[in-house]
Amino acid sequence: MTAEARSSASIHNEKQPIEEDPSAPIPHFPSEYKSDIKDELHALEAADAGSLEEEELEESIRLVPKFVRELVSMDDDPTLPTITFRYFVLSTIFVALGAVISQISWFRTTSASYSLFFVQIVSYWLGNLMARVLPPKDVNLYFFKFNLNPAPFSIKEHVLITLAASAGATSNLGEIIVSVKDIFYHEQMHPLAAICLMWATIWTGYSFAAIARSFLLYDPDLIWPSALIQTALFRTLRGENQTLDVSRKQLRVFWAVLIGVFFWSFLPEYAFPFTSSLAVICWFAPHNDTAKFVSSGLGGMGFLNFTLDWSNITSTIMVSPWWTQVIGFVAFVVSVWILVPIAYFTGVWNGDKFPIMSNRLFQANGTRYPFTKLTTPEGHFDEAAFEEYGNVYMSTYNLWAIFFGYATFLSAFVQIFLFGRKKIWSTFQHLRQKKQHSFKDRLNVLMSAYDEVPLWWYIALFLGCFATMLILIFTQALYLPWWTYVIGVILGALTVVPMGFIYAVSAYQVSTGTWNELIYGYMAPGTHPVGSLVYRVVAGQCWYRAQSILQDQKIGHYMKISPRATFMSQIWGNIIGVPINYAVIRWVIDTKRPYLDGSEVDPLGQWSGQQPQSYLNQGIQYGLIGPTRLFQDSVYGPLRWGFLLGICAPIILYLLHMKFPRAKFNLWHSTIFFSNMENFYGNVSTGPLSSIIGGFFCMFYAFRYKHAFWIKYNYLVGAAADTGLSLAILMIFICFGSGKIIAMPAWWGNDPVSTEKCYGSGA
Repeated sequence: MTAEARSSASIHNEKQPIEEDPSAPIPHFPSEYKSDIKDELHALEAADAGSLEEEELEESIRLVPKFVRELVSMDDDPTLPTITFRYFVLSTIFVALGAVISQISWFRTTSASYSLFFVQIVSYWLGNLMARVLPPKDVNLYFFKFNLNPAPFSIKEHVLITLAASAGATSNLGEIIVSVKDIFYHEQMHPLAAICLMWATIWTGYSFAAIARSFLLYDPDLIWPSALIQTALFRTLRGENQTLDVSRKQLRVFWAVLIGVFFWSFLPEYAFPFTSSLAVICWFAPHNDTAKFVSSGLGGMGFLNFTLDWSNITSTIMVSPWWTQVIGFVAFVVSVWILVPIAYFTGVWNGDKFPIMSNRLFQANGTRYPFTKLTTPEGHFDEAAFEEYGNVYMSTYNLWAIFFGYATFLSAFVQIFLFGRKKIWSTFQHLRQKKQHSFKDRLNVLMSAYDEVPLWWYIALFLGCFATMLILIFTQALYLPWWTYVIGVILGALTVVPMGFIYAVSAYQVSTGTWNELIYGYMAPGTHPVGSLVYRVVAGQCWYRAQSILQDQKIGHYMKISPRATFMSQIWGNIIGVPINYAVIRWVIDTKRPYLDGSEVDPLGQWSGQQPQSYLNQGIQYGLIGPTRLFQDSVYGPLRWGFLLGICAPIILYLLHMKFPRAKFNLWHSTIFFSNMENFYGNVSTGPLSSIIGGFFCMFYAFRYKHAFWIKYNYLVGAAADTGLSLAILMIFICFGSGKIIAMPAWWGNDPVSTEKCYGSGA
């Protein structure tokens, strides 16, 4: 009998009551029966002990939140294989494919991320196929032995393949530094140095995860919604709690959606771009400037603008909790549909001097700022050039993005203190007792059977990354003082717990880049923008990676995977993925450089280089010019009030929550709202309206009123749609944009003047 069967039997095997006659006399047994009586007494004591164990089991299960109990198995079989030959083959394939797709997506304005749902589903089929066709043969490579097919493809192998892809099949942190240096300054890093930089920054995030692991991983009330979703899909694929007919129907639905989205995506992405942004108001007034500004989703407000392009929506609407989607949409409405027209039509806060939906930097006369002339050949600030060209200016849109960026960082700490301090303190008390698995819920009890990752593994990893970064700082043109790197590491480590707590309950990653740039600007003004970005990666981006690592470790926790196997899978994914990331970076820059550096405009607005441009802007403002010079201009003065807003807003919400607990003011998360207010929609603003409609159907209506249907198909459809889009984007890039550029011929649905039919008065 397996451990799972034994555990299930222990739950359902209830002790039957013994019927007794109360009028019967108390028996007197002769001495020869005493041994039999003792045996019966021992049997009764054992039965009582079994009953006590059942009660403890039931209590440990009740300690797991109900929503988690619906989706996570409460049993475990520790004998299942984990790291196998099948694991290495499949994890390498999926990491490589994802590293290509994700890195391409980083340079685009909109795109669907490489879907881990796709990895979960396809790796399950391929793993079972390998288990059927591979011979159970031992292979001796002298250094080690392994079996090609040791046992049936296990769910733990399946999970570890997905975790390796989650770690390595993504864009990485060092891309910010490598890409900005190359695109805007034509400084190409040595390939080995670039790859080592990427590894060092990613694995610094891994070491940060060690700080928050004990606080955020074991507590059953911190459910990590995204981890829970993937766990549910694993169990769905395995056919747990459902019939074979249902599994086959899910399979048909998955492939139907994937193939449909794959072929459909060629229309908005290449052949029929009109469908990517349906500017309804422009259809009635195509030659009106106001209608163009208000309705256009490509450089305008996107008011009443819909999209049929899945890259503008993505499966986020099927993953993020409904309340976080509502906060995000409200922030979009306030930012783009309220503040943008106020600034545009009234000219407030220089709204009439610069293009309000642009993320470029400008001179006072409205021309683009020649930022490359502000640095000397040695990479230092050129004071004379700054006096000649004057201060840098940006759109009003970007000004309030910085304002809310300041509010975001402080709000996160105040929010975690007010709403989460009891939970953090409770966990801290557990840690003081040195009881890593002192939580008595069923999942922690099961996981206590496995060895934890030793702390010295994380320490060794950190020291290796720390030494590597110092060597690169001293030998490569990274332009930052070494001591600022040390401070960045310290501040990044301090950020992991509060930001991770928010992510653990909401599935939303808070941005802190603006705050980190400000700190660096005061520490080392007048340094090259790339130096500021290196600091930003360490102090800010590394804890993003720590969050994703912790989320994957939570998946391992839900699926009862050995923590050491989970950790090694994450490292393996990075070893494979990072070199591929670098190759794709070189590929994209070499073929799309005119779009990325702004010398040419992509007609679809997709290859805008929005992310590297945004990073460069802040590096110039804070690292090169410095906040002291920047804030001497009165236009930047109001930004300081963002600090006060970040402190006061969560306090007000907390007081309202205490006064009106049923009003759920605790869900009106000020940090998530401010972070969404930072989002830049200047290039593409066509997605939020369509997304909130889809989110309402998926995460409110279907989740609440069609829950059984939602459990079976919600994540499956999202995975299929993201996968179809990702494969379509990859095929379009390879077939039409990698070697010889093949442009789509102009026709009604691909108007070279305006694909949306928003011409304005000039056309």
